[in-house]
Amino acid sequence: MFFRSLILCFSSLIIALSCASLTAAPIVMDEIAAIVDEDVVTRSEIDNRLKTIKAQAKNPAALPSDRILREQIVERLIIEKLQLQVARRAGVRVSDAELNDAMKRIAEQNQLTLESFRRALEQDGLSYNDMRQQVEQEIIIGRVQQGIMNSRIEISTDEIEDFLATDAGQELTADEYRIGHILIPIGSDPSRESIAQAKSEAEAVVAALQSGENFQSLAMEKSAGQNALEGGDLGWRKPNALPTLFADIAVDMKVEDIRGPIRSSSGFHVIKLLQRRGATAEGLINQTRVRHILIKPNEIRSLEEARQLAEDLRAEIIDGREFGEVARLYSEDPGSALSGGDLGWNTGGEFVPAFESMMRATAEGELSPVFQSNYGFHFLEVTGQRVEDFSDLFKRNQVENYLRSQSFEEEVDNWVREIREDAFVEVRI
Repeated sequence: MFFRSLILCFSSLIIALSCASLTAAPIVMDEIAAIVDEDVVTRSEIDNRLKTIKAQAKNPAALPSDRILREQIVERLIIEKLQLQVARRAGVRVSDAELNDAMKRIAEQNQLTLESFRRALEQDGLSYNDMRQQVEQEIIIGRVQQGIMNSRIEISTDEIEDFLATDAGQELTADEYRIGHILIPIGSDPSRESIAQAKSEAEAVVAALQSGENFQSLAMEKSAGQNALEGGDLGWRKPNALPTLFADIAVDMKVEDIRGPIRSSSGFHVIKLLQRRGATAEGLINQTRVRHILIKPNEIRSLEEARQLAEDLRAEIIDGREFGEVARLYSEDPGSALSGGDLGWNTGGEFVPAFESMMRATAEGELSPVFQSNYGFHFLEVTGQRVEDFSDLFKRNQVENYLRSQSFEEEVDNWVREIREDAFVEVRI
């Protein structure tokens, strides 16, 4: 009887609590602002984005009303959700390491450490985790757009050739030069002696530079040029943006070359080519052709036995046995064994560090010593070296990328409009 009474009391308690919960006012955790296919936009997302926009605005007074901002934010979030759905279907991901690097770069752009950046966000009433999630979504959307546009935007060979033939094409593909500049001045009405003195001083600067003096230090000490306090650095410039006086000289210089004294009405100039980049500079690629033999340790061959076999095979080749024959019979690199160990022409950076290091240290026609990598024991022979001119290909790639970028934004807008029209969207607020 006691247990029956206890059960009845317990049941009454449950009923009472249930009734209380039915009559209590509901607690709204969040509200759906819009349905976007299989996803939703919530009111909290809109509020957070509004808060971010206001915190980042340089002139908050110039912002439109909250009502207009919310309408724009809802549409922006709808478009983002649709693109993120495409990303999920395509399996686009951002690793934690990539996201951490992105957050560090944002902090550095604001001249902050990651921790101080976090505190600055909190002071503005923003969540670091929300910001991190937004950055992740922006990276994903960027990758989706890039992938979609690669298939939608087609640049023909004729378009590339036609653009290369224009002045704009020539300017786009011209190399850029980073020039160091020192000016030894002469007055507006100089005497013969002052001109000779300035020239002698400029010649002394050239001699000092050729003997190894630091260019930046000499520029700060000696130069009367406008960039003296920056160590004479004129920054990256294309030939048509360089001072006319030495534009033609710069294009024939190699990096670290020094020219001067160069006379002008303002004095004597000394220049140094600090860096050069572009098709001509980067299109000439050193290539190496190499072949190798790989012996791996395994269940029946110990590490020392694998090394010894590699040493024995190397000795046989030194004694006259043909490299390709030994590679075909013994090498355990399936990608090269059948071709006599030949790995073809490479530009460096394509092999593991131990292999790269040995390849660079081995002269053409020589047999390297046996060395170990994470694959096993190798020895190699450098069979050829050449400089291949890829400057035309480099220029074509520059032009293709430029023409593609010209169409990118317009084509993204077209694609976004298409997926927006095809989607089920219901805006509730």
